[in-house]
Amino acid sequence: MSCLSPHVPDRRQPGCKELAWFEPSEGARVRVVAWTCDCLAMVYELCQAGGQGFIRRTLQNEDSPEIRETHRWPIPQARDVWAALLAGSAR
Repeated sequence: MSCLSPHVPDRRQPGCKELAWFEPSEGARVRVVAWTCDCLAMVYELCQAGGQGFIRRTLQNEDSPEIRETHRWPIPQARDVWAALLAGSAR
């Protein structure tokens, strides 16, 4: 059975942009609009909240998941960063 959702490439592209990851924000209602396959330990989600977009990263630990988020951008910019993540040019 093949995966239906995309995977973030194992290899980073030359000049890969490093994303800053922070503790998740509390309280905002979040809508997940895209995600990577959960067959790997690290899962990424493109999220929207309050008219802005961001990426959530979850490391699926056995004890408890470790969740981090990028800062917020205008939605079109967040989609561009999401595309870069899927292409291996952002991490």
